Amino acid sequence: MPIRQLSETMINQIAAGEVIERPASVVKELVENALDAGASRVEIVTAGGGLNLIRVTDDGSGIPERELALAIARHCTSKLTEDINDIRSLGFRGEALPSIGSVSRLSIRSRTVASDSAAEIGIEGGRVLPVRPAAANRGTTVEVRDLFFATPARLKFMKGERAESSATSDVVKRIAIAFPAVRFTLAGSDRSMLELPAADDSAEGSLRRVAQVMGADFPDNSIAIDAMREGVHLTGHVSIPSFTRANALQQYAYVNGRPVRDKLIAGAIRGAYADVLPRDRHAVTVLFLTLDPAIVDVNVHPAKADVRFRDPGLVRGLIVGAIRQALADAGVRAATTGAAGMMAAFRPGAASYGHGGPANGHRSYDAAYRASGPSGFDPVRSPQRPLDMGFEGAGFEQRGLRDNEQAAFDAGASADARAGQDEAAETLLGAVLGAARAQVHENYIVAQTRDSLIIVDQHAAHERLVYEALKNALHSRPVPSQMLLLPEIIDLPEEDAERLAVHSETLARFGLGIERFGPGAVAVRETPSMLGETNVGQLVRDLADEIADNDTVDTLKERLDKIAATMACHGSVRSGRLLKAEEMNALLRQMEATPGSGTCNHGRPTYIELKLADIERLFGRR
Repeated sequence: MPIRQLSETMINQIAAGEVIERPASVVKELVENALDAGASRVEIVTAGGGLNLIRVTDDGSGIPERELALAIARHCTSKLTEDINDIRSLGFRGEALPSIGSVSRLSIRSRTVASDSAAEIGIEGGRVLPVRPAAANRGTTVEVRDLFFATPARLKFMKGERAESSATSDVVKRIAIAFPAVRFTLAGSDRSMLELPAADDSAEGSLRRVAQVMGADFPDNSIAIDAMREGVHLTGHVSIPSFTRANALQQYAYVNGRPVRDKLIAGAIRGAYADVLPRDRHAVTVLFLTLDPAIVDVNVHPAKADVRFRDPGLVRGLIVGAIRQALADAGVRAATTGAAGMMAAFRPGAASYGHGGPANGHRSYDAAYRASGPSGFDPVRSPQRPLDMGFEGAGFEQRGLRDNEQAAFDAGASADARAGQDEAAETLLGAVLGAARAQVHENYIVAQTRDSLIIVDQHAAHERLVYEALKNALHSRPVPSQMLLLPEIIDLPEEDAERLAVHSETLARFGLGIERFGPGAVAVRETPSMLGETNVGQLVRDLADEIADNDTVDTLKERLDKIAATMACHGSVRSGRLLKAEEMNALLRQMEATPGSGTCNHGRPTYIELKLADIERLFGRR
């Protein structure tokens, strides 16, 4: 078959195959165009999941009538200068509108500030319709109907209406986070409405927009990030370790205001939380990277979803370091969702009966019935007993409990009557984790602050403390190594051997001694003592792969940390051990001084805090 020039329609349809994957892709391109035009209000309407109709209306600068024909021509744009390395807009290629028009029925109606009237142009399956006058407010309305009617094969790969609508909603939310000063509305054929009111461009306004998208719980369970390194500025919010999700869908990343799904950023977030989250849980993050456009390439993906950094190690190190520093500075914090779950567990529910007792559903009568047992009603155990019954033998006096029994509940004494400890010092009540009051079920420490009740899992808490101490000892000096009787020669591609040789000093600090052994091999002479007998070849190959991906040697560090975590688990205070009041308070003080002590090595929370206001609500006092 001879080589020939493809038709313009075929070229646009091929481009559409790369750029327009589904209705959500169309919405993304059109919303980005609206934002590049300076819109302060963007309204999106869809029908049939976006396959039947997509309409995007904005109040931006508009398109002059004489430029409408250029707007739907390939590679025509107002956003790009002669320098491809200086991209400061969301769009820049000038191929979205012609690509959309080649597979749908597209119309563009626009009016500029300086114009007294609007104009409209259309394109159906690649066939351009003439420009005609129209009526419209300032801004642009782009309407897309019958998406993929010109390429029916693509329709077979579309998911259901609900799935397509959900993808569109996710795209709008992802973009909206980066533009808090813009009002977004999204309406679907099922009459559902997503409305994100405009906020200001301040840090508080940005956080309000994040809360609109990610839920009101996120701001209360997040930590602010603000770090700079060699011209790269990182800002945003990340969740505390006890506030997690089952997947990474709530990890939002932006590079110069552009939403991206970059594996380097995702890997950096995962590495930053490696010590504090279980493998099946994911942090919730919103991160904004601001840097010179010349040192980041956004033209590496058809949909501009991926980017490439000139110095990926710098960006990864900045993200990991900033998050870990923020987690350390935040001290101990428990997720507010833990208190919510605790309140739900405490809240009284409907009574259930497994016997032939009272049928009126009143819980207090049911309790009396249960207390009576098979021998009949016992007035001493009845919740309806009067306080002046005088059951001397049952532990009551005329005024109620005896003095020594009442002492355990007296506000001036400890709740742990067994220990007989004195009232907690005012300084302890003012501490983050308060003063230890009791140990229940030989595993949980109950502590009191001025305005809350705290329950601590003693084993999980001490496990984190021991782990952090082991890590500090491990990384504060070179890791002890063991000399191999015979060096192990590992054959590798020459580029992998070169990468390992460049990082040999760092690896030696972690106890792994390697050196070049010819052009395509390395010789391993020492391994970390903590690893014992290990598969040296697999370890070296894993390190080579990681250096190729991220220019780091965290694989070895993670293996050593995993061993330290196992040692911490077996060396910490076990469940079932009775602790004295001094030991419990000492544990609480150590938790306050240890970064990351809000979760154990496996990612489980070490304590739960219930505010006094929540307790009063449980008892109907508020």
